[in-house]
Amino acid sequence: MRAARDPLVDASRRLAAARFAFAFAFAFALVTGDTPLDVPSPQDVPSPQDAPSPQDAPSPLPRVHVTRADIDDAAQRIAAHVRETPVLRMEPGAFGVDGALYLKLESLQHTGSFKVRGAFNRMLSAEVPSSGVIAASGGNHGVAVAYAALRLGHRAEIFVPVTASPVKVERLRRYGAHVTQIGDRYADALAASQLRAAETGALEVHAFDQPEVVAGQGTVGREFDAQAPGLDTVLVAVGGGGLIAGIASWYGDAASVVSVEPERAPTLSAALSAGKPLKVSVSGVAVDALGASQAGDIAFDVARRHVRHAILIPDDAILAAQRALWEELRFAAEPSGATALAALMSGAYPRRSGERIGVVVCGGNADLRALA
Repeated sequence: MRAARDPLVDASRRLAAARFAFAFAFAFALVTGDTPLDVPSPQDVPSPQDAPSPQDAPSPLPRVHVTRADIDDAAQRIAAHVRETPVLRMEPGAFGVDGALYLKLESLQHTGSFKVRGAFNRMLSAEVPSSGVIAASGGNHGVAVAYAALRLGHRAEIFVPVTASPVKVERLRRYGAHVTQIGDRYADALAASQLRAAETGALEVHAFDQPEVVAGQGTVGREFDAQAPGLDTVLVAVGGGGLIAGIASWYGDAASVVSVEPERAPTLSAALSAGKPLKVSVSGVAVDALGASQAGDIAFDVARRHVRHAILIPDDAILAAQRALWEELRFAAEPSGATALAALMSGAYPRRSGERIGVVVCGGNADLRALA
């Protein structure tokens, strides 16, 4: 009798096959100098009022649902391997925000970010071959994969761009991962990692666009909901979109989930405006953590159904929020970890009277010299 097939695993394999085809073309272009895709700059991205209506928008890759049940399963699967991170209820007026404000300190998670949740769930949901696991990362995801692999006894191979933080690269090596630095962008590292995975048969652990990874990240929302029930709004920093896809999949329409991105890395905003994920130029103070040049298909699909607003924040507002977390709480957050709070502090997200707001502080791998 044949075992029942896991739809999450099947969907993940379909997405992996599509990405490998792209990766081969991309790597060929790196060698030959040909440009495989047109890469628009942020000013080329259509404005929201020009965005196609849902019925006119191009259909994404086959829809991959991540449900509350998937997130519940992930929470049970990874419970022995991750921390339940604390929530701080801030006093009125903290960070210049009146009313109820709750900070979810996911930066206190193992490896300093939420990423270990998805990494553990992916590895514990699959049969890991003797060649181990492989991932591409701007830094935090790779560190999480290396940590999870070490704890579970798997070999890890991590590809990062040459622009990755030296602090994060050193942590990768400390966790025993084989590290390859290639290209200037996350996309370069991803293409190289996918080619390497095809050669070795290693299990790919995508940074944000696998159902198991998204379900793992969704446990942040599940936990936040239990610790601070009845939130009206949850602000989430976005790179490729795995975290917001998981959190929005948990909350659905029970809370307003808001995307916050750096102005110089408008990945999800551009996708929502254009009606499909597309390549954008990325740079800025949070590029190592929020520097995916294209939103994930899962994130885009979830966001167009459940993300209420997409906000862009300038780098100086992000740095001001990072500094405020240090000055008011003596809490070291990296720029990506301060990005969601920056939307409140800068007024880019205008709080409504009586609104109960949750903010995910998603990363704590700060360069402490920047806070001195």
